[in-house]
Amino acid sequence: MSLTERLKWSVNFEGRVCYKEYSTPQKDFLEVMLMKSSNSGLNRRNFLKVGGMSTLALTLGSTGVFSLAGATKGFAADSSKPTSGFGGYGPLVKDPNGVLDLPRGFHYKMLSRTGDIMPNGDLVPSAHDGMAAYKGEKGTTILVRNHENGTNSDYPVNGKKPWSAGAAGGTTTLIVGQNNKVIDQYVSSSGTIRNCAGGATTWGTWLTMEETRDMGHGFVFEVNPLDPENEMSRTPIRDMGYFSHEAGHVDPSTGIWYLTEDASPSFLYRFTPHDRSQKLGSLQKGGILEAAAIDELPAAAASQFSTGQKFGVVWKKLNPEIAQQDAKDKGCIQFSRLEGAYFSEGTLWFDDTSAGSAHLGRVYRYTPATNNLELFYESTDKNDLEAPDNITITPWGDLWIAEDGGGNDRIVGLTPEGNIYTFAENMMNGSEFAGPTFSPDGNTFFVNMQTPGITFAIWGPFARRNSTRRRAMNQALPPASLAPVVSDKLTAFAEEQGMSILEAAALERHGMPIL
Repeated sequence: MSLTERLKWSVNFEGRVCYKEYSTPQKDFLEVMLMKSSNSGLNRRNFLKVGGMSTLALTLGSTGVFSLAGATKGFAADSSKPTSGFGGYGPLVKDPNGVLDLPRGFHYKMLSRTGDIMPNGDLVPSAHDGMAAYKGEKGTTILVRNHENGTNSDYPVNGKKPWSAGAAGGTTTLIVGQNNKVIDQYVSSSGTIRNCAGGATTWGTWLTMEETRDMGHGFVFEVNPLDPENEMSRTPIRDMGYFSHEAGHVDPSTGIWYLTEDASPSFLYRFTPHDRSQKLGSLQKGGILEAAAIDELPAAAASQFSTGQKFGVVWKKLNPEIAQQDAKDKGCIQFSRLEGAYFSEGTLWFDDTSAGSAHLGRVYRYTPATNNLELFYESTDKNDLEAPDNITITPWGDLWIAEDGGGNDRIVGLTPEGNIYTFAENMMNGSEFAGPTFSPDGNTFFVNMQTPGITFAIWGPFARRNSTRRRAMNQALPPASLAPVVSDKLTAFAEEQGMSILEAAALERHGMPIL
């Protein structure tokens, strides 16, 4: 029986497809393809040869990542072969102190540890997490650091003007001079809880975000690192939502913020300020909170995505006081548990720490200019990447990922070519890395170890700043090794029908009886 006969359609007088045995997504797929064929004068049999990647990329995601039994053929070249571009700094060198293994030529210094005495006599709080770096005066670097404490801690953030009494979280500020010497450190906000990640503003402040919805907490606060515990740091930006916040970052060209949620399920949020001047106080004027959705998918679950797919996103307005439930009710995309977010060169990068077929994590990118959401990387081997958390883009264009998995957590690099490499490994304990950030000049990498609470400065032969390569990262194809794989049988069928392998695979995944 021919493929055409198996499809079993008829066309009514309005030119629409009438189906006998296919689900809605299958019908939608066939309608698009048939329309393409009719517009180009092709017959029914040959309509399967047209359409190409753009249409199919939209329809591939209804059943998850390709993993067909007996798969032997791939769409892309073998990723084990060397690729062009930067790919890491070589093997790690064992640290004789048993703290951090780094590549040859790199060095580290512990800047600040939980329990250290700060200049004002207070103790450095515990649970170091999200962090950002800013250019200070006279060659200094300003670090703003979250502390993910709840209500009880041996080392709380001991502020003088807390937002909520009894809350042990908040932020501290470090002033770092030449030779990575800490000149000063002090509490910059207090009275919040579960300050996990956040995001740096374009005007030199830090948005610290509460990863909770307990006890009336679950908001975003703006912290001025040089004006500690001011009124703004004690005023929640309610329009940015009441939910379990993780990270956020701003598109500097528009002033629009993108926010992740550390919950299950979780959603990708967009906050458009009423005042997009990107000045001190602009966010406090409020704005519109939305969540990402995909109209084309019958069920909005990110688990349906395959690597390299691009989906057109629509944004649905939410009630910020019930953001998660509203997003769920409106059919927005449900992710497993979102973590880090970073905006660079026109692209938002974010990760889902427990997503994927192996539950090892995924990396996504969203491009506002094209409104496309894409799954860029999925880990299938914990040796490559396990439980991605906080992220940053390096000055030379790689994505650096802090792990929060089992065993010895690492800083893992992902290149535009799709290569994975390890830059640092925690040899001290099983604690996660957090708050990866580079100094404004790109010469020093700052990162936290959450337990026992250590802030590190790392320096060495980093690659030079490369804006061209940073842009290339945001236009790169997903790693070739993650391209869909199909069986020899399906490959032979595609050749017999005069179709591309991708077209045949799309039909197969939609349940078409083509074999």
